[in-house]
Amino acid sequence: MNKTVLLIEDNEQNRYLTTFLLERHGYTVISARDGMSGIQLANSSVPDIILLDIQLPTMDGYEVAQALRQCGQLSQVPIVAVTSYAMVGDREKTLTAGCNGYIEKPINPDTFISEIEQFLPDQRAANEVS
Repeated sequence: MNKTVLLIEDNEQNRYLTTFLLERHGYTVISARDGMSGIQLANSSVPDIILLDIQLPTMDGYEVAQALRQCGQLSQVPIVAVTSYAMVGDREKTLTAGCNGYIEKPINPDTFISEIEQFLPDQRAANEVS
C-alpha cells in the first residue's frame, strides 16, 4: 500500500518538485497551500507523514504544527519541517512546535526521499533489516 504524504507548501515550484520526487518513489501526495486548509486536510485524510513549510501565509508552520499535535488522531503522525529558515535556533524552534524533523531548503533531490523516510516507522524498520 502506498504511503500518503500531506505537503503543506504555498510555493508552487517547491510543491511541484516535492510532489514529483515523492510520486516517482511511489508515494501518494495530497497538498495544501496554507496552514488552515492543511489542518483540515490532515484531519480528513490522516496521512502517514506531513511535510510542512514554516513560512506560510496567514498561519505560520509553527502554529500549524502545534494545532496538528492537538488533534488526537494526528498526534503520532510524523511532521517534518521543510523550510528555508536556517538560522541558529530555527531547528530547535520547529522541534519545540511539534515537528519530528527538519530539512533545509533548497532540498537536495538526491537525498530528499531518504531524509523523509527516516521519519516513517515502517520505513525505518525496513532500513534497519537491510
